[in-house]
Amino acid sequence: MTHSSAVIIGGGIGGLFTGAILARNGVTVTVLEKNGIIGGGLQCFTRQNKIYETGMHVMGGFEPGGSLHKICIYLDILHRLSIHHISPECMDEICFDATGERYLIPSGREAFTARMARYFPAEAEGIRAYVDKIYSLTEEVPMFYLREHTPNPMQPHSEEFLWSADRLIAHYVADPRLREILAYLNPLYGGVEGHTPAYIHALINVLYINGASRFIGGSQQLADALRGVIEAHGGAVIAGCEVSEIAVADKRVEYVTTADGRRFTADHYISSVHPTEMLRLLPSNPFTRIFTSRLKKIPNSYSAFSLYIDLKPEAMPYIDHTCYYTADYGAMWKQREFDPADWPRGFMYMTPPDPEQGRYASRMLVHCIMDYNCVAPWEHTTVGHRGADYEAWKRRCADRVIEKLGRVIPGFADMVSRVYSASPLTVRDYYHTPRGAIFGYMKDCHNYLYSQLSVFTKVSNLYLTGQNINLHGICGVPLTAVNTAEAILGQNFVIKQINDSYNK
Repeated sequence: MTHSSAVIIGGGIGGLFTGAILARNGVTVTVLEKNGIIGGGLQCFTRQNKIYETGMHVMGGFEPGGSLHKICIYLDILHRLSIHHISPECMDEICFDATGERYLIPSGREAFTARMARYFPAEAEGIRAYVDKIYSLTEEVPMFYLREHTPNPMQPHSEEFLWSADRLIAHYVADPRLREILAYLNPLYGGVEGHTPAYIHALINVLYINGASRFIGGSQQLADALRGVIEAHGGAVIAGCEVSEIAVADKRVEYVTTADGRRFTADHYISSVHPTEMLRLLPSNPFTRIFTSRLKKIPNSYSAFSLYIDLKPEAMPYIDHTCYYTADYGAMWKQREFDPADWPRGFMYMTPPDPEQGRYASRMLVHCIMDYNCVAPWEHTTVGHRGADYEAWKRRCADRVIEKLGRVIPGFADMVSRVYSASPLTVRDYYHTPRGAIFGYMKDCHNYLYSQLSVFTKVSNLYLTGQNINLHGICGVPLTAVNTAEAILGQNFVIKQINDSYNK
């Protein structure tokens, strides 16, 4: 146990997990969150007494033995979470509008392999080789399995590790339809043809093939549970407390100042915000021009347009899996391209479970990939003051999505009571991410190290955490939190604790 202190800038998933791990080990933690509600992508909002999740809708890693399952046992919060494990018979459904084809995707390595081979019997051998390969690629990332290791950015990997995801798929299967189906999780990791590394594709796909889950009653419960860990160990999570300055002298942070004039000091400081936002908070930049330029130039992932749909009572049956709509074959890698004539080319939709979920769904969430350029005409506006043109544009976008939903769910428009929507500007302003990026920095197989950031910085007591450092999402961000905590507590210190706790 240590008896130091830490200030964490940002109360999203990364900041809360990092804070909870440190607090459990005797560090007095203070988390400063600029928004009125903590949680970042875990945050929920309520309309007409219905809860809507803003970011964390479907999860991997919560099945017994999964990384999140282990971490939550270690933090003693698993019992506080209401989690529904999706039936392994069908975790996902892929719908191709133009052909009317539907593919039901099961979880479980063998079940997934067998179902794909049943759909495409001529590709059976290639499908098994592909599944074996993505699992072997995950073995090259020991943190994915919470295995003790010594990080080495120069560690040699297999040749396929840094292929592009589309190249990996094409290497094992010839059928162009199957190639697209195997890339159906693109909306969960921001897949870009020719650029997204194969290892990213492998980690995300294996994560969900191993089992998919949902929160019952909203994802805010995880943020609240993590806050409970921090507070139970003498720390504090302060919402509505925006950091305005990180004061550095002699390559050490001396204090942080908040917008309301308060000053916080600690032994360690952790930035859980986008690195370019961190730079903005440093009045005297302690980093080299090369490093600063790199942080500003790393491409960011694309953004999204989201619909939160209030359904009429007993109008639409509850769907106990996630659905992926695609306009036609050939669109899987082109969903971010905006053409008013055929947008959206694809989207994810789901009906979140309520406590004591019955036959009918009460609401639906829809997420469509969207390039930030679509909202460029209003980028200098603020929330609530974007103008009538913006609101009209959002209504047109929502109408297009609802119309396309009606093609796969007959009569869907008549099932809708109310529609709320959020654009890339909403994402940008809430998360303070450049151009509303939803997956942080984009990873590129052609420049693997360029977007890889260490949790350490050249400021001796300033560390990084969050989705921009390693892998994004409900799995990647908590694993990065382990890395950041171990930068303070010692290499493999937390991983050993997690595994010991789970094995007991």
